[in-house]
Amino acid sequence: MDIFPMYVYSKVIGARFYNNNPTNPQPNPSPADDDGHGTHTSSTIAGVPIAGASLYGLGKGTARGGVPSARIAMYKVCWAEGCSDIDLLAGFDDAIDDGVDLISISIGGRPNNYFEDSIAIGSFHAMKKGILTAGSAGNDGPFMHTVQNVAPWILTVGASGMDRQFRTTVKVGNGIETRGLSINTFSPKKRMYPLTSGAKAANSNGTISSPGMCDYGSMDMNKIKGKIVLCKEGAYQDSIVNGLGGIGVIRSVQKQSDTGFTFSIPAANIDSNVGDKIDTYINSTKDPQAVIYKSRAVINATAPFVASFSSRGPNAVSHTILKPDIVAPGIDILAAYSKLSSVTGKDEDNRFDVYNIISGTSMACPHVAAAAVYVKTFHPNWSPAAIKSALMTTASEMKLIDDLAGLAYGAGQINPIRAVQPGLIYDMSMIDYIRFLCNEGYTRTSLRIFTNKNTNCSSIPSFGGQDALNYPSMYLQLKNSTSSYSTIFYRTVTNVGSQKSTYKVTIKAPENVKVTVVPNTLAFSKLQEKKSFKVVIKGPPLKYSISLSASLEWSDATHMVKSPILIFLPPKY
Repeated sequence: MDIFPMYVYSKVIGARFYNNNPTNPQPNPSPADDDGHGTHTSSTIAGVPIAGASLYGLGKGTARGGVPSARIAMYKVCWAEGCSDIDLLAGFDDAIDDGVDLISISIGGRPNNYFEDSIAIGSFHAMKKGILTAGSAGNDGPFMHTVQNVAPWILTVGASGMDRQFRTTVKVGNGIETRGLSINTFSPKKRMYPLTSGAKAANSNGTISSPGMCDYGSMDMNKIKGKIVLCKEGAYQDSIVNGLGGIGVIRSVQKQSDTGFTFSIPAANIDSNVGDKIDTYINSTKDPQAVIYKSRAVINATAPFVASFSSRGPNAVSHTILKPDIVAPGIDILAAYSKLSSVTGKDEDNRFDVYNIISGTSMACPHVAAAAVYVKTFHPNWSPAAIKSALMTTASEMKLIDDLAGLAYGAGQINPIRAVQPGLIYDMSMIDYIRFLCNEGYTRTSLRIFTNKNTNCSSIPSFGGQDALNYPSMYLQLKNSTSSYSTIFYRTVTNVGSQKSTYKVTIKAPENVKVTVVPNTLAFSKLQEKKSFKVVIKGPPLKYSISLSASLEWSDATHMVKSPILIFLPPKY
């Protein structure tokens, strides 16, 4: 570890780097951001307003971080080869010792037992010192059981889409025109360019790879040079075509994503049905032509929606906790970037800019981190759990597009303005999380990793209920489909709204799910007063794998404090 005074400015007030792996020496060890990821995420949290920001004209407007007055301390714990546990924990320790107010970590890995998870351990130590950690949920969606950073003391953030989307128009010589998906910064210099397909440009000597997919080594350079190439869905096609002298790629994909990617040459993803028509055109004329236009911003009326790549639950570590907790914008995010990396990060790309448009839960996480900082400026003495509760219980509802949607977005879309005045909070402290770990079966030895002392679970009073935790969401994972189910959640809320207030409960649930709250009215006479209640959930056997979404909302006509309830029957594998 080292600290570089040259990197200390009024915005970035400190920068450290870590590389405690002697088998992985770095040629230029420093906290400098050489791939743009850290710059992008940190400017999303605290970047100052800059008018006219864009990526070569795309997304032009005023770029601004969530809390421009906040300052940044950078801890570089990852290198091109990855992130080591020892560096991650050292970064957490220094951040805690430096007195940061919040930790945003857009890093993840395969879900693991908490005592074997360096981010879970580091964030627990941060929580003990009153520091909330926001962590990215991962980019392995839409597959189930992929959500990362699932410890209950972490605010786990999935990615959602905004109402702005970048589309790229592709036009071919016979008049076919379609709007594809990409972040294409290149403006065409000619009306049309020669067009071919990977299949038509195949090597004559034969190859085990697929020229139709533009695989490496499958195409003849002489048939590619100076042309746009139609490729079936594959990998690294822009780099492969570019290396052969091609000038653009039209990627024919079976299923259009909701996310545009940046390529090293003009490129766009188009629907395979249109791709087939373009392929027919290529093979029916002697001089096929095409052009790929620069991307343009369009309105996406379906927003907000969960990004297809955003990792989904259920939680693979704790089967009683719903993860992710919340979602925030993570598609096509324009933010500051490091000029030490090209726009795509590829060696053949000669575009270097101070802004970039990137997608990922890494981009969503700093939005929520900024919101947490924003809430903390109004409530500096609130615990990490209180801030997390405020963000979750004031989140905006998402559309239930399918039965598994609740496993993707948790409490919903972040709403920072409402989170400042949540009315009620589900608060917790370190002892609550230790009780939870005891309930999960952790031993005195494994608990010592978190508490740094001997902890006897038998000496900690039981909280009871389904999850043994005062969590802002409620999750029931069923074990089988043959039995009816019944369970109880115990919860305690703290009044942070009006001094004298009465909250009444409203339940929204599917027809076959019965949710009872006792008591169904909470009357407060002062601030910081606590009231407890229990939630009883019952239902008949479920015939097939499904998730059932419900909600519990406390309201005093001024504040609405909503908790998601999810009942899930996993599929049989």
